[in-house]
Amino acid sequence: MEEYLKIIDGVIARGRFKDTWESLSQYRAPEWYERAKLGIFIHWGVYSVPAFGSEWYSRNMYIRGTKEFEHHVKTWGPQKEFGYKDFIPLFKAEKFDPAEWAELFRAAGARYVVPVAEHHDGFQMYQSRLSHWNAFEMGPRRDVLGELTAEFEKRGLVPCASSHRVEHWFFMGHGKEFDSDIREPLRRGDLYWPSMPEREHFDQFSEPRPTREFLEDWLCRCCELVDRYRPRLVYFDWWIMHEAVKPYLRKFAAYYYNRADEWGQGVVINYKQDCFVFGTAVPDVERGQFKDAKPYIWQSDTSVAKNSWGYTENNSYKTPAQIVRDLTDIVSKNGRLLLNIGPRADGTIPEEDRSILLAVGEWMRVNGEAIDGAKPWRVSGEGPTAITEGQFADSEDKGYTAEDIRFTANHGKLYAACLNARGRDTVRIRTLAQKDASHAPNFHSIVRKVEILGGDAPLSWERDGECMTVHLPETVETDMPVVFRITLD
Repeated sequence: MEEYLKIIDGVIARGRFKDTWESLSQYRAPEWYERAKLGIFIHWGVYSVPAFGSEWYSRNMYIRGTKEFEHHVKTWGPQKEFGYKDFIPLFKAEKFDPAEWAELFRAAGARYVVPVAEHHDGFQMYQSRLSHWNAFEMGPRRDVLGELTAEFEKRGLVPCASSHRVEHWFFMGHGKEFDSDIREPLRRGDLYWPSMPEREHFDQFSEPRPTREFLEDWLCRCCELVDRYRPRLVYFDWWIMHEAVKPYLRKFAAYYYNRADEWGQGVVINYKQDCFVFGTAVPDVERGQFKDAKPYIWQSDTSVAKNSWGYTENNSYKTPAQIVRDLTDIVSKNGRLLLNIGPRADGTIPEEDRSILLAVGEWMRVNGEAIDGAKPWRVSGEGPTAITEGQFADSEDKGYTAEDIRFTANHGKLYAACLNARGRDTVRIRTLAQKDASHAPNFHSIVRKVEILGGDAPLSWERDGECMTVHLPETVETDMPVVFRITLD
């Protein structure tokens, strides 16, 4: 590890990015990411074997009184006899077909894919020199991330990766509170190391502070991902916010951005909350979105399932229409959506996940010109439905109505999406009222033509001081957004 740390310092020393916020402020998001509006997130790991509760099973199975603890003892036996590590031989991935996955993601209309390279459980889904607890040496005995990266590149999908490693500092700590298989001595590189105490509230000042040894190991793991797989985007979960992590976070960003300069490729770091100084990476809103359009690019990440990011036997799913409506709202506000699925332990993608992705893809094939590469218009939208801003606010359907319209601009056209036109044969767009309308903002352009995406003829419409009314060829019978292509002069 000492040798790797010297390599990291050398790359930073000779590159244009240094490990200071001032230097990192040179960063600009690449064009590919500005154009990409839909990505796929993949939570797949050892936690898919118990398939119970959520992808946090490795933590919760060691907390007495939780449903996971009771389930584990009843199903697998006491934790001292069957611990989390004992799921690894059962994680065989015998039906894992990375080419099939890549084809499905392409069919869904995705442009980039973010497999979880290492989750909080500390098991790496890739070949590593820093720990033997990885999918190449154990379980599937395959370089999962490497195989996926190769298949994505063949199909024009941008290969990415996420690291949730930093939370491993405390994630398995409850296993030391009773007689389990998590016991000292624990050494760097062990699956359970370091299993430190978990506090009730985790913030940037939580104690005990991550040690230099742990943070150097974290930094080297992240840089190893960059060097071995060249992901074009690296996503981090929330706990990089700890003040002890910040110097190492800056080092990683400088290293990654300098490596990207060497490759001649544009890259992205996703972060949550205020973990990065604004302008040095791209902010992400977990399971949520913004109320208003932003002048900067951003990302929302959510899952097809409401209750879990990984596969469980009792996942509760969103509808495709709910996902596409949120996608349309997000894109109108200068965002993009990272949509998660959770494969089974054998490597198959559940039919529910698959059907949702295919339904999204079917809509994208017809309406993608209003999404892919689209830019915000001067008004992001109109309508009565209020958006709850912030994280963890997207589990329930928002109840969009026919009055809820979202706008984007692309190919010299204006696109207006009615988020829920079911049962309607007309759609009213107030923002496109005649120029003398009393409401603001006034719309002065001349409308030359209105078409429905997927239709075969221009639509009839009229404008007055209140709105523009578009007449549909037939009553809408879908819950998916209906999108109009509007030619202006």
